[in-house]
Amino acid sequence: MKAAVFNGAGKPLVIEDRPIPEPGPGQALIAVRRCGICGSDLAMTACDSPVTFATGCVPGHEYAGTIVALGKDVTNLSIGDAVSAFPVAGCGSCDACRAGDPYGCSACTYLMGGFGEYALARAELCVRLPQTLTLADGALVEPLACGAQAVRLVGVGPSSRVLVLGVGPIGLAAIWWAARAGCRQIVAAAPSQRRAELALAMGAHAFVALDDHFAQGLSDALGGNAPDIVFEGAGKPGAIATALEHVGNRGTVVSSGMCLSQDSFMPGFAMMKQVRLQFSMAYLAQDFRDSVAALDAGHVEPRAMVTRTIALDRLPATIEALRSPGDDCKVLVELAG
Repeated sequence: MKAAVFNGAGKPLVIEDRPIPEPGPGQALIAVRRCGICGSDLAMTACDSPVTFATGCVPGHEYAGTIVALGKDVTNLSIGDAVSAFPVAGCGSCDACRAGDPYGCSACTYLMGGFGEYALARAELCVRLPQTLTLADGALVEPLACGAQAVRLVGVGPSSRVLVLGVGPIGLAAIWWAARAGCRQIVAAAPSQRRAELALAMGAHAFVALDDHFAQGLSDALGGNAPDIVFEGAGKPGAIATALEHVGNRGTVVSSGMCLSQDSFMPGFAMMKQVRLQFSMAYLAQDFRDSVAALDAGHVEPRAMVTRTIALDRLPATIEALRSPGDDCKVLVELAG
């Protein structure tokens, strides 16, 4: 099979021929058809990143495909099922795994593999896609599940006033889920206006530019009120400080932007406002299922995040190009089959 392989930080991925893996007990072999490029794929392959992928691995964790083989003792899937899959596996028996939280398992391992034509996944962590959804939709389930957890962790509801900093896929997913929760006010903010219309299409009620007039623009958008919940999806140094500055007294800041650079903020300032700072990484199995169900119910606004689809052989060059600012939001890789 063809696969894009990570051979070291600062080096472009390389397309190589790899053996098709064999599913072990409890595993499924998936013929990958679509896989999204995540910001973490750029960050964890950069030459200056403090955290990188394991050398020799096949990255790609936002993928969907069809089941082509099953390991021993798998009863929840059938050959030919269209699925989206967790890119990790836990031990399967601890409290976290039984709760559908493999990321909370002390034995959690990263499988990934979505940048290859075939990938292995734990069978119980594969979610079937209904016939209403395409495999491109299935590749959006993983980033949408990240937003689902972020919104779930802080109990967003109809009375919430929400600010979302950053309108990449993580911020847009938070907007989409906040809209699903019926928030009365959702404001999106970013330095550039280029995704303002997309943020509004995902459910934001207003977009405010992050410039010298941001504080006044935010106040105007919220009718003189401060947001009680701020989602930080920018993943840039200074973003948490900005969130703490603008959240209301006794409000909550949720950071899910995955900044891998040193950052700082003033704890005393946050303490005086009695702010809760919550970090959110990944999702539970229920968040995956909820994302599929919401798309199946017709809430398909996230399709607008996909700005283009490329072939696997263009992936290495595309990742390098995405390191510079551009108009892309979510780029999908189309694999053969």
